[in-house]
Amino acid sequence: MAVSAPVRVSVIVPVFNPGPGFDELIQSFDRQTLSSREFEVILCDDGSDESTRLRLEQVARARSNVRVLTLAHTGWPGTPRNYGIEAARGEYVFFADQDDRLFEGALQKFCDYADRCSSDVVVGNVVGIGRRIPRQIFRRDVPRAVLGKDPLLELLTPHKLFRSSFLRENNIRFPDGRVRLEDHLFVMRAYFSAGTISILASQPCYAWVKNEGSASSSRIDPVSYFPHLETVLDLVEANTEPGELRDTLLRHWYRGKILKRLDGRRMVRYPDDYRERFLDVVTPIAQARFGSAVEDGLPFPLRIRSALLRAGRRDDLLRLAEFEAELECRAEVTSAQWTRGGKLNLTVHVQVVRDEENALIFELGESPAGSVIGPAQAADLRPSVWRPPEDLGHDLLPRNALDASRDLRRGRVELLLRDEVRNTERRIPGRAPQDLSASVTIDPLRIFSRRDPSVGGQLVAQVRHAGWTFETELRADQATLDTAKRSPILAGRKCELVVRSDGTVEFRRDWPAGRVRDLAARAVRFAYSLARRAVPQQVRRLRSLPGKPGCRRRSRSGRLRRSNSSTGSGSRAVEVSELSRRAHPPPPHPHPARRPPPR
Repeated sequence: MAVSAPVRVSVIVPVFNPGPGFDELIQSFDRQTLSSREFEVILCDDGSDESTRLRLEQVARARSNVRVLTLAHTGWPGTPRNYGIEAARGEYVFFADQDDRLFEGALQKFCDYADRCSSDVVVGNVVGIGRRIPRQIFRRDVPRAVLGKDPLLELLTPHKLFRSSFLRENNIRFPDGRVRLEDHLFVMRAYFSAGTISILASQPCYAWVKNEGSASSSRIDPVSYFPHLETVLDLVEANTEPGELRDTLLRHWYRGKILKRLDGRRMVRYPDDYRERFLDVVTPIAQARFGSAVEDGLPFPLRIRSALLRAGRRDDLLRLAEFEAELECRAEVTSAQWTRGGKLNLTVHVQVVRDEENALIFELGESPAGSVIGPAQAADLRPSVWRPPEDLGHDLLPRNALDASRDLRRGRVELLLRDEVRNTERRIPGRAPQDLSASVTIDPLRIFSRRDPSVGGQLVAQVRHAGWTFETELRADQATLDTAKRSPILAGRKCELVVRSDGTVEFRRDWPAGRVRDLAARAVRFAYSLARRAVPQQVRRLRSLPGKPGCRRRSRSGRLRRSNSSTGSGSRAVEVSELSRRAHPPPPHPHPARRPPPR
């Protein structure tokens, strides 16, 4: 007698009168690589109408691994999910929403990864459809993630894999009824109880689709919303001791649920009565829940908002919002050059202006008291203090509260390549800006896969400056881009930067033409990478050692000189350098007492 395969995973879907996206979800189940005996789908019907009931029954009749639970209407997904947990037969459960979908083979990847890592929770790579997904959490696979260290808080939706026995043994359930932030409560309880939390970032697993009119996309009612936030904060405080971990966790909700709602453009659009109600509710929460240790870890603009909020300075908070709403960021290409290796190097100059004048001005403050430093390091240690504009008042906050040094060092300029035809977005990292100019390298062979049909798209700059973040269209004049000339063969298909009629920049590539160029470029680069791996690093270093004819080497004085082993000039150069050093000894150490003892 054949033994049926165990159910590896149960997919739980709360359903209420779904739209056409539900069909795509069902089709994504049909594309899974697990057999129909290895996974089941539990459709938890939250009191839908008659036509939906018939629709669900039809889906279940056509698929042996689909069950329908007919439930009384609750109007919220928590209770239906709880019924799904109780009915699940799988070793794991996965929560999906009715308008989203799974990528092909995602369930098998989830289960295999959880088996390999002995995971209680697996956070799979989520792709946003019409919505932004935090990018730090999915930079790499993390078999054993640590709460407070790894970016687990960036995505607290329930679209994750959980071990069924783990949820039952720890009595982890969603709150019943209409509870805001019910996902946060469920996931945080799981995080605090889990033995192993894993992040599967290397494979796209779940497509999270934005739907207009959802609870997350509407303006909140502060009176009913923030008591639910305090329930989450109570959970965090009950499971942590006072200290760095608790401050890190609390900071996440303070930043995302309160301070970001006081962002300049958002706050100035609030009706006056709504703004007052909002501040009436959040001010005492900020004063009671989030102390100076939580505030100190915030980005610079949020530290200012927090200080004004906690001090009850509503007028100053509104003036700051008006100032931020008037900020304009500009990004312009000032140089463009292709390398022989097939990469396009861009220099991007950034400005943040208000009324056509530099809006963010920073002054060097005094060096830290008691510091003993040399002149070369003095400028590095002096704080960079923001000088607020006159309409905000130079006495907006104490001078030490306006120190933006840490955030200025973390500045970034990155590019987004947006293909408007295919509705895709590719991120191109850049280097930290120096004097508001940053270098960005576009490598077409890395951005586009071999079969990628994209013809390119518009380039948009994402700028982080002193903690403020901006997104602006990249601009250039055609004369600057003409200096880049044609793309070399190692760039693959022919590529070019084009200036649109409005001055914005587009990156274009040939498709479907250029297949031979693309294959040739990839073959050459692959061969080069194999050669580098085949030749030991020690052998490659010999090229820079003295004694090799024609080798250029940097002397102690910093000058380049050519050595020639056949004439012995390499050794003579060392002797001359040594005589020069003795004739011109270095200046005495500024702190003789700290000089290490002679050997």
